[in-house]
Amino acid sequence: MNYLSIQNIDSLEKWVDEALKIKKKPLNYKKLGEHKTLGMLFFNPSLRTRLSTQKAALNLGMNVMVMNFTNEGWTLEFEDGAIMNKGASEHIKEAAAVISQYCDIIAIRAFASLADKEKDNAETVLSGFLKYATVPIVNMEGCTGHPLQSLADAITMKEHKTKHRPKVVLTWAPHPRALPQAVANSFVEMMQKQDNMDFVITHPEGYELNPEITKDSKIEYDQNKAFENADFIYAKNWSNYNQYGQITNSDPNWTVSADKMKLTNNAKFMHCLPVRRNMIVTDEVIDSENSIVIEQANNRTYAAQLVLQKILKNSK
Repeated sequence: MNYLSIQNIDSLEKWVDEALKIKKKPLNYKKLGEHKTLGMLFFNPSLRTRLSTQKAALNLGMNVMVMNFTNEGWTLEFEDGAIMNKGASEHIKEAAAVISQYCDIIAIRAFASLADKEKDNAETVLSGFLKYATVPIVNMEGCTGHPLQSLADAITMKEHKTKHRPKVVLTWAPHPRALPQAVANSFVEMMQKQDNMDFVITHPEGYELNPEITKDSKIEYDQNKAFENADFIYAKNWSNYNQYGQITNSDPNWTVSADKMKLTNNAKFMHCLPVRRNMIVTDEVIDSENSIVIEQANNRTYAAQLVLQKILKNSK
């Protein structure tokens, strides 16, 4: 069993309920991961993903090994048949096989380059390990998705569920750097599994996500209109998908402000973190009692623990 995408979840509702049970008694399965090792490989920086996944593994009694390929590991070659006369020192064939001997599960974080859409969509790093590793693989954020984050988002919304059918809005917001679409993509895919919620994506024209992911999800280019009567506002930046990796809009009017939140149904504010204050969202909003970003971050542990728990049980 691998966990590469939110699509690997057969029943989101059941998974969320299981995660909430884990949250109440996180040490109930302390013996499950005994004598098992989680290898965490980072090709990009991390705070919440690293610490929450490591804590999840420790809650299950697992040993944890961490390697940062940004400054510790050999540069890897992923192309089959490559003549390795340039920068890469080791091929994924050997690296994945060797790491598989040391670990029972391999978790990988490897962002999009935002330079080559085709290469990013192919998930070169994740796909390489999936092809040559001999143990289960967990996606700790790839080029096109962040399924641990979106599972935590689903858990958080369940904890704040409304009595009525809630309206959930994913809103683009400005950012000084070009960011991948991974978090937004997985949030969209997660929301498409929710039968009891209304979902709207709002962003400037030209900032459409991959249509193969958004499918028939509702898109509203007027942010104020999208915010009307919303129960959850999820803010996230992503760079242009069509003009790949470019910043073609920096309009500060898209920042989530207190005035915009007044258009909502006293909505909860969500963000995956880290967040650029007073660019993505104003201090007034993120510091308000309706901000649940810290709870989201806490639920990252139980999302990761559920995934690891299922893999360990499946491997027995």
